[in-house]
Amino acid sequence: MNNTRSAVTYKILLLISVLVVSCATISPFSPKAYENATSLKVEALAVMDLATEPYPDHSAEVHVLVIKVNQAYEYAKGMPKNEISTKQWEILKDPERHLLGGFLKKWEAESILLQGYIAEKKEQIGAAFDTIIGLESGKIKSKDMP
Repeated sequence: MNNTRSAVTYKILLLISVLVVSCATISPFSPKAYENATSLKVEALAVMDLATEPYPDHSAEVHVLVIKVNQAYEYAKGMPKNEISTKQWEILKDPERHLLGGFLKKWEAESILLQGYIAEKKEQIGAAFDTIIGLESGKIKSKDMP
């Protein structure tokens, strides 16, 4: 009976150890990654508001936004143990999907988008940014951070 208890105790301790180690398999909180996501959310939603006007009139703003989103993606991708956040940036920026990348592609193809469509997409894209922001803000802060 004592060996059975020892085996159960060992298995429980092993399980707890695995859980503790698996929780440490994400990158720590990055103030820069958090700032990238929050500021790009505001900028992206503002640029989307311009889609009621012809795309060529705002192609420069779109170009700058795409560069900034790609920079944020590359920053996330370069952080160790940051696969989940990196994947969220990939989904957000992909022109073949239905978030920011797809919205910008559609705007370019159609030149002007309807206000109702823009409002619906802003809600979805805002939520996608909120997911990225939540992933980052939920990470463990290092001891030297305030």
